[in-house]
Amino acid sequence: MDEGDNIIERRKSGDVENKPEEKKFKYPYSVFFIVSNEFCERFCFYGMRSILTLYLVNILFYAKSDATVIYHAFTVMVYFFPLLGAIISDSYLGKFNTIFFVSMIYAVGCIVLSISSIPDLKLPMNVISLIGLFLIAVGSGGIKPCVSAFGGDQFVLPQQEKLLVTFFSLYYAAINAGSLISTFLTPVLREDVHCFGNSSCYPLAFGVPGILMIISIVIFGLGRPLYKIRKPEGNIIVKVVKCMGHAIKSKSESDEKKDHWLDHSVKKFGRTFVDDVKATLRVLVLYTPLPIFWALYDQQGTAWTFQAVRMNGDIGFYTILPDQFQVVNPVLILAFIPLFNYIVYPLFQKVGLMRTSLEKMIWGGFLAAAAFLVSALVSLQIEATDPVLPADGFAQVRFYNPLSCNITIIDTVPCSLKEDLSGVIESMSYNEILDVKLKGLKEKELSFSYEADCMTKKTENAKFTVKNVGTTLVYFTYDGLISAEDDITKDNDSGYPFLRLLTSRSTTDVLIEIELEGDDGTKTFNNTFNGRIKMSTGKYRGKVKSTPLGKPNVLEETTDFEVNLQLGGIYTWMLEVGQKYPVLYNQKLITVTEPNSVSMLWLLPQYIIITAAEILYSITGLEFSYSQAPVTMKSVLTAAFLLTDALGNVIIVIIESSKIFDKASYDFMLYTVLMILDMLVFAYLASRYQYVDFEKNDELLKKLNDENHTIQSKDEMGSENAAFTHNPDI
Repeated sequence: MDEGDNIIERRKSGDVENKPEEKKFKYPYSVFFIVSNEFCERFCFYGMRSILTLYLVNILFYAKSDATVIYHAFTVMVYFFPLLGAIISDSYLGKFNTIFFVSMIYAVGCIVLSISSIPDLKLPMNVISLIGLFLIAVGSGGIKPCVSAFGGDQFVLPQQEKLLVTFFSLYYAAINAGSLISTFLTPVLREDVHCFGNSSCYPLAFGVPGILMIISIVIFGLGRPLYKIRKPEGNIIVKVVKCMGHAIKSKSESDEKKDHWLDHSVKKFGRTFVDDVKATLRVLVLYTPLPIFWALYDQQGTAWTFQAVRMNGDIGFYTILPDQFQVVNPVLILAFIPLFNYIVYPLFQKVGLMRTSLEKMIWGGFLAAAAFLVSALVSLQIEATDPVLPADGFAQVRFYNPLSCNITIIDTVPCSLKEDLSGVIESMSYNEILDVKLKGLKEKELSFSYEADCMTKKTENAKFTVKNVGTTLVYFTYDGLISAEDDITKDNDSGYPFLRLLTSRSTTDVLIEIELEGDDGTKTFNNTFNGRIKMSTGKYRGKVKSTPLGKPNVLEETTDFEVNLQLGGIYTWMLEVGQKYPVLYNQKLITVTEPNSVSMLWLLPQYIIITAAEILYSITGLEFSYSQAPVTMKSVLTAAFLLTDALGNVIIVIIESSKIFDKASYDFMLYTVLMILDMLVFAYLASRYQYVDFEKNDELLKKLNDENHTIQSKDEMGSENAAFTHNPDI
């Protein structure tokens, strides 16, 4: 009995079903290695990037504008290298090898960045840090187009199409989980851990994400035996570029007129492919206004972080760190996606709004402009708390009296300081003149006399110099008067408070050492004037040591006083050291410039609005790119959409390098206007765009081909089918 008879017999006995049995495929558990890898990689990237701005300013000492340029230049590279990564993956190495080996470059970059932030190594921190950032950009950008596609390769389609959807949901959740956890945790590692004698620990804050990146490589490598690995099949982006290049060359060499310049490539690349490129170019025209949106959105890591630096993060039970506030975005994204899909879109569509992808993107663009308008208003409130600085033609003077008695000004020449000061500066207090007129002079010498009962000499003559638009500090000691330039401006780059110590004793007869012990270690001062010192926020407990010069004994007294320094404050700490022994101390902390007072919670509205804009603009834009792309061009349009992010960061670099305005509120208004104008252009282009359903077109073309299957071509080699008409608009 042959095999056919066996089958018939088995069918009769019920062993074989009359209908063919559909083969079942097991769930590809290899994707869990890919998802775990993506979680660790995203933890690394977002954790590193969340603290990058403050690292550039506080550790590498770049100016705010320069730090912004470096940050966004780094982002440009992150979104440019995916093009190279896709070409290398599809044409040479394949997805697995590209992910594995390029991730090693990524990990090396993380290690280099962490090592470069260790001050004790005495390395050229700036140069090595920038090298580390470049390697991270190569690694992060290089694997970006490969990981999700490699995960999709593990499924058999169309049989496992539903399982593929669950994979992408899990993949997206891993991205957001990694971003959420690292954006919250990494700033805590930076601020709350102290290492190498600093009040922060950037080596740890960069090192932990770096370790996660190494773990991600190990996890990804462990799944190697389970992966389905496809060989490189060529990159469509390269083919599109070749097609366009060939068309340009052929058009320049030929006098033949074509309906479209790309038609010059039909002979080499085929009608179908050329028509697909045409359709892609029509969508790319719509992409020209898109970079402006990213120029606004990506400033969450720079301009909005610097804005948070100037605000008060104390919410009672917790103090929000400036770079930690970025965690709001991934939290809101997870909440807004179902909110928009099930509530916002249906409600708006009932009244005829947000019906198409382009319409949603227009709304998203205007919301981004609204977010920056709100940000400008918040900045105006912050700037209103800045100290009043002298205008042109004026100077400011502040007199400090750290003595145990009052000081009386008894004569003033040539400026009536006595009248402005009411004649008396009380003990452990200060007076100020905010409008000393210079009458066109660049600087001016002021002379006066003063008296105090507790000084060595009861009456003294003194003089000091003030400068145009300058602030001058004058303070009294038991031995005379000291003057210096006074800086009362806030550090808008880092937000840290500043402290200046003024003592009543000079170093001619006694050396005074003051130790301030805080959570980040101990700061040591002495009675030599050294200007203001950057401090960390928090409470400090004080200890004073007094050593009379020429005497072997040291008189020491531990006091119970403490000083509390808050973010953004400028403080003068006056210490009165008695002239007799045992030494008696008196101290007072004076707030010269008020600490940050605008609550950081006022950033919530702009974050809520920009996140809503992201849902409408970014997610919808990817959806539009996928739906409006021919089947062969979906990766091209997706790559082009991501490239608009790189171009948006180029715009930021150009504007920041130009330094058009000196106030953040003006910068935010500039971006608001640019976004509104940009959306008007985009709305015009969108109104002229005709949507195409490529899936229906593909079905129609297939049907036409099936119906005309019996119509033979002129020769067996396959010249173009006469029954088939190409529509260049499809």
